[in-house]
Amino acid sequence: MKLTDISNDINEWFNGSGPLADIVVSSRIRLARNIAGHKFLSHCSNTEKSEILEKLKDVLMSLELGDKTSYISVDKAPTLSRHFLVERHLISRHHAFGKGPRGVVMVQREFFTAMINEEDHLRLQVLKAGCQLSQCAEQINKIDDMIEKKVDFAFSPRYGYLTACPTNLGTGIRISVMLHLPALKMTGQIEKFFNTARAMSLAVRGLFGEGTEAASDLYQISNQVTLGIAESDIISQFENTIIPEIVEYENAARKQLLSGQANILDDKISRAMALLQNAHLISSQEALFLLSHLRLGINMHKYMGASTPAIEKLYTLCGTGRSDKENPLSIATINRLFMLTLPAHLQLNCGKTLDPTHRDALRAEIIRSALNQDTQKKT
Repeated sequence: MKLTDISNDINEWFNGSGPLADIVVSSRIRLARNIAGHKFLSHCSNTEKSEILEKLKDVLMSLELGDKTSYISVDKAPTLSRHFLVERHLISRHHAFGKGPRGVVMVQREFFTAMINEEDHLRLQVLKAGCQLSQCAEQINKIDDMIEKKVDFAFSPRYGYLTACPTNLGTGIRISVMLHLPALKMTGQIEKFFNTARAMSLAVRGLFGEGTEAASDLYQISNQVTLGIAESDIISQFENTIIPEIVEYENAARKQLLSGQANILDDKISRAMALLQNAHLISSQEALFLLSHLRLGINMHKYMGASTPAIEKLYTLCGTGRSDKENPLSIATINRLFMLTLPAHLQLNCGKTLDPTHRDALRAEIIRSALNQDTQKKT
């Protein structure tokens, strides 16, 4: 499979579907594992890293996952391809630009990837749209069991799975949920959310994980402790307490905007639409934030029945009785623009490296085409 086979559309877990999809964009569960009898990567020679890589690659490529499986040598991949894999959430930034032999095994529908020689020997991840942590856990545990029949993982009866980072020790599980929280940001309550998350021992990161800032009001929250806590308890806490509380906070902020700050909401949405439909140069960061405001307006009408002049205009553009593919504006369209206008996606899809100005021009052209009905009908 070539990266261009997937680069011109969004993947399953980012298509705007799933439970609580207006706020919960996606769910991810990751497992950290190391092979028994080998050193942690920080103490491995390149020769040993190569041995680990080949062993895990053969095992992963032999699994029956119900989808086409591909392997990419990350250390040998072009820089643009590595940036694309990070934008696509298929590998971490650390994995993309680390040192030594390393690779990724991925399935074509992108619900499962396995990073080999990232921080641990193996990092498995399963992603799904909306709030589907239990479903992610069920799928990743099956895959983990399939691998463990062929590989002995480093395990201690006292400490559980042994990992390079102490915070992953025990179950090795890291739960991550991507949330769209524009109303908390607009009402000045986002810092309160950060403080609450820290008090609950949660990590809050930006769109692309550790070390990144929030873009388009998208935040990732994840657990920080795995030792001494059962996987089922961590998942249950997220599904039954943490996520419902955050969803409640964001919905309360959206209602606050409607009741007391409707003019601010309308201004944000109207300005976003005007700029996106007419701009000829637009940066990635600006596009993400403006698209975020449109996503908020569409979701408020769809899930809350909310109505303001700007939201009504959005609803009229969305139309009635048409599928997402037919709509000039829909959540699927917005999510697609989020992903496809990122720098590496733009360059991979046009087949060449572009300087920032040409990227900004191409990004603006793609967004104008998607948001203007006449252009949409012609394509």
